[in-house]
Amino acid sequence: MAEGKEIRPVKRGLTGTIRIPGDKSISHRSVMFSAIAKGKVRVMNFLEAADCLSTAACMRTLGAGVDRQADGALLVTGVGLHGLKEPQCVLDAGNSGTTLRLLLGISAAQPFFSAFAGDASLSGRPMARVIEPLSRMGAVIKGRAGNRFLPLAVLPREGRLRAMDYESPVASAQVKSAILLAGLYADSGTTLKEPALSRDHTERMLGAFGATLRREGTTVTIEPADELFSPEEIIVPGDISSAAYWLVAASLIEGSDLVLEDVGVNPTRTGILEVLSDMGADITLSNERESGGEALADIRVRAASLHGVSFGGAIIPRLIDEIPILAVAALFAEGDTVISGAAELRVKETDRLKAVTTELNRLAPGAVEATEDGMIIRGDRALSPAVCRTYDDHRMAMSLAVAGAAGEGVTLDAPACINISYPSFFETLDNLVQ
Repeated sequence: MAEGKEIRPVKRGLTGTIRIPGDKSISHRSVMFSAIAKGKVRVMNFLEAADCLSTAACMRTLGAGVDRQADGALLVTGVGLHGLKEPQCVLDAGNSGTTLRLLLGISAAQPFFSAFAGDASLSGRPMARVIEPLSRMGAVIKGRAGNRFLPLAVLPREGRLRAMDYESPVASAQVKSAILLAGLYADSGTTLKEPALSRDHTERMLGAFGATLRREGTTVTIEPADELFSPEEIIVPGDISSAAYWLVAASLIEGSDLVLEDVGVNPTRTGILEVLSDMGADITLSNERESGGEALADIRVRAASLHGVSFGGAIIPRLIDEIPILAVAALFAEGDTVISGAAELRVKETDRLKAVTTELNRLAPGAVEATEDGMIIRGDRALSPAVCRTYDDHRMAMSLAVAGAAGEGVTLDAPACINISYPSFFETLDNLVQ
């Protein structure tokens, strides 16, 4: 059995400057899109974490060159839009839904057979939301339990996929990206409409690779392409989802004053900043700039007294991964916080609504009530130290660690899952409190 991790209460402020690891969403896409383009790309600040390494391994298996350079950059040698090779083994997506769903969009159009597998968590996550629209485009994808779950097999496709107009029932960047990538191989323009705008890293990066896209509101159209062409370099900004833990920790721990450098502040990802500001957080942005179509900034956060808020609806896709750490912020805030429209959390690495409710109630009994699509968090309760489960979910582990550091301590049963997105998290926390 893996050894647990004790997080002790932090009684003095977190101060200093942190460089946030590369954005996970952009790291995935930088390798995948470079692999299906012509040319060589140096990817700077690529996230060396398990999920992104799964994508790199899959693209190598499909014939692209993915090599670590002496200066830390990742050099990706693309094979072109039609140059992928039939894999000689099963493509293992590990724990990464992004790897799997986006690669299904690419594999759906290939003239060869491919098979996908993943870990126990990914094997229980729904894939029908991607398989159904790809099947409408002419893909043939077979899987377990009515073609809904891993393992999955994608049969060879002769000729181009069929273009379509598709109205997605969910605002999901992974669903959108799979369809847009398949649309590169379609016989005419493919249009997708979402109920709300999800993160748009795919559209921005495909545009940088020469794809033709048009967006109006929550509708995006992509035209088929004969080839994509690589930029010489992609600089991956710091991941705002990883920055979120420090934004909340520094807000809660008295005397804190942190600067987070080079964080991505793409407007489809900054819901966390808006909600924390509404709660009374002291957050300021400086050195705002762009790189590769993505907005970056340095973020300063200082300790502040937070109060409860209500949020849901269109903002949820812009902060879906940050809801566990926002629940921690709400636990310490004055008054109640009501979160709605977050049913998507039930099909993440674990049922995060259930997991957050269960574990935060270990620290503050009766403070959190799960609803069908969200939570009610009654803040400013007395906290106690507790042993908490991470559910092998990286975002649960780091959120609980912040709760323990800001409160009365916590022991995490399985902390190694942080390697999915932020391998240096505990080391950074230790350095900040020394």
